[in-house]
Amino acid sequence: MTRTPWRRYGALAVSAAFLHLVLIQPNHPAAMTWAALGAFALEWPLLLLALPVIGDRRAGRVVRAVLTLTLTVIVVLKAADFGMFTAFTRGFNPVGDMPLIAAAFRLTWGSIGLLPAIAAVIGLIALVVAFATCLWWAMGVWARLPLPRPVQLVAGTAAIASLGLAVADVGSIMARWPVPFNAPGTAFTARVGLERAFLVRDTLSDLRAFNDLARADPFAMRGGLLDRIDRDVLVVFVESYGRTSMDTPFYATEHRPLLESATRDLQDAGLAVQSAYLTSPTRGGQSWLAHATFANGMRVDGQARYQAALASGRETLFHIAARSGFHTAAVMPAITLDWPEAAFMGFETVLPAADLGYRGQPFNWVTMPDQFTLAALDRLLRDTHSDRRLFAQVALISSHAPWVPIPRLVPWDELGDGTIFDDMALSGDRPEVVWRDHDRVRDQYRQSITYALETVFAYAMRHADNPPLMIVLGDHQAAGFIALDERPDVPVHVIGPPDLLTQLADWGWTPGLIPADDAPVLPMEAMRDLLLNSFSTQPGTGASLPPAANGG
Repeated sequence: MTRTPWRRYGALAVSAAFLHLVLIQPNHPAAMTWAALGAFALEWPLLLLALPVIGDRRAGRVVRAVLTLTLTVIVVLKAADFGMFTAFTRGFNPVGDMPLIAAAFRLTWGSIGLLPAIAAVIGLIALVVAFATCLWWAMGVWARLPLPRPVQLVAGTAAIASLGLAVADVGSIMARWPVPFNAPGTAFTARVGLERAFLVRDTLSDLRAFNDLARADPFAMRGGLLDRIDRDVLVVFVESYGRTSMDTPFYATEHRPLLESATRDLQDAGLAVQSAYLTSPTRGGQSWLAHATFANGMRVDGQARYQAALASGRETLFHIAARSGFHTAAVMPAITLDWPEAAFMGFETVLPAADLGYRGQPFNWVTMPDQFTLAALDRLLRDTHSDRRLFAQVALISSHAPWVPIPRLVPWDELGDGTIFDDMALSGDRPEVVWRDHDRVRDQYRQSITYALETVFAYAMRHADNPPLMIVLGDHQAAGFIALDERPDVPVHVIGPPDLLTQLADWGWTPGLIPADDAPVLPMEAMRDLLLNSFSTQPGTGASLPPAANGG
């Protein structure tokens, strides 16, 4: 009997290790442990039974190609899950998350440049192709291994047991859906595909329910709305401003004193301030989901729901403001491409980055500093002579990743065309250098929130003699490894004249910019109806505070 060459044993060992890593690949950061290497993949016995078929010249190539394609797709899905859990603390949804690929490319482009971004995409495609090639090779190595009859019997018995465990796992998925990640100890790679099938089914069902709810709006075509407001209204989203600024020592030691000082300054200037917390529909990114949730009064926690909200015909807060006599607008310095969705959101005027007049250098992905954005808001909308009050959404982005470099406040009358910021925009290390050190990234994020808050409060003080009604809120927490806080809560502040804020007395919010520990934690979708009920002489039929409004 001819001995198998050592080189063949080496190929078998390498291919076995590779297939094992493929089958046990985790799809959640919590499963990324050394112990996971000892997990048993339920597919192994089934794969061993398939090897003789793969080795057959007639049917082998077809089976081998199907297995290679299937495993490659599942590996990509697991990688997508891992990335989504890391960034947004949720899994990948094939129905709604595909547009995020384009958004991720634009973010990469803005952070490292066009050519490196294209190179990164090409590299990812090449990696997937190389991976599929390795899978093809590994299965071919094992297919050429003659399995003695006893080994085939053992593999068959194990395959039957594996099928039983797989059926039990399917039952577990159905009973505990959604399952966040593979359980330790065993690995059922095919479950990722099964989970995606359940997720698609549930998403489509959810969209039907969402559309029904969207049409059951107590404020639809009702008059007398927002007529208690006698001034401009500004809904100001501060990018990545989360509750971590209040509760996590690394951030709170800098941000709480800033908020305490700003509270005193605003009150000394004759302004009233009230604060609470909102539960954002997203974490780590996808700010537009928070914008849509606030405006629609419905939880929009995924791209599929976002598209459904646009198509539902439901009036947003801005639609209602427009038919109540306000000039509605969106000031969006992050928008650099066409934004067709704006036509469905109730904005009469949309000012993307190109229309704000900034001629300075960008701060990597961030097109312009927040101070310039707020000055452009005044110059282009608030300082114009109009008999209509303004109701505007303003999305501030200086605290958006990569948080390098950080601008500084300059005298408002020296802003000009923004070139005053050029030296700041070109200072410091590049993002790829800073992001090698998580502690340094966290410090940069902390500084960016400090800048954003200082800018917003400086703007409010600048207009204290004739203040707008300002609703200042975070859109979402930063990613968990940055925020050091996995909660979805964000602060919300209402700033304005005292007589106007007395209408919010029944909200139970905390005076000042720092919410009390027992301050209400409202779902962000509650804000639309709260504002409509409190500032309208003919409010809707819905409750002023939702059942989940109070408590932590």
